[in-house]
Amino acid sequence: MKKIIFLIMLSIFMTYGCKIKKPAADTMTVTEQNTTTGQAANFSEQSTWLLGYFTKDRMTRPPHSEWYLKGYEGYQWDEGAVNKLTVISKDGLTIKIILGSWCPDSRREVPRFMKILDLWQFPPEKVTLIGVDNEKLSPVGEYEKLDIQRVPTFILYKNNIETGRIIEVPVTSLEQDIVNILTKE
Repeated sequence: MKKIIFLIMLSIFMTYGCKIKKPAADTMTVTEQNTTTGQAANFSEQSTWLLGYFTKDRMTRPPHSEWYLKGYEGYQWDEGAVNKLTVISKDGLTIKIILGSWCPDSRREVPRFMKILDLWQFPPEKVTLIGVDNEKLSPVGEYEKLDIQRVPTFILYKNNIETGRIIEVPVTSLEQDIVNILTKE
C-alpha cells in the first residue's frame, strides 16, 4: 500500500513539476531574502530570469547567489558514486544544462550538479548553461532541437552524440545517474 501511495505521489510530482506552461503572472511566487540588501527576490518575475547562454558566475551573484550557494555548499553527495566518476574518462565529454531560474527544481538540482562537476574536476569550458523562460523557450540558435519539456535537463554528450539525460529529478542521485549514463553498455 505504501508503494502505491508513493508511486501516485511521484507521478503527481512528475506531472506537475516544472513542466507546466503558465503565464508569468500565474507562476508560483517564490521569494528569497537577499541578506546583503535585505530585499526579497521574486524568481517568478521575468526581470530575474537567466535567459540564453550564461556562465556559472551569473549564478554566484545576487539575486541567484542566495539559492545557488546554499544548494552548492549544502549538498551531501554520494562519495561512492563520485569516486566512480573519477575513473571515468572526460575525453570527448560535454554537458548542456538547461534550467529555469524561476523553477524550484532547477534552483535545487543545478547547484548540486555543479558541485558534482567540481568534485569530478570536470572542465568548466565543456559545460554549457542555457536559461529558459516559463514556456521552456530560450533565445539560443537551434534550441528547439534539444526538445526540452521539463527543467532542469542535464544532457551528457560523448563526441557530440547524446549519451543520456537527467530530466527534472534524478532517478537515484545526480552523481549515480551520471555514472549510469556514462557506463551503460
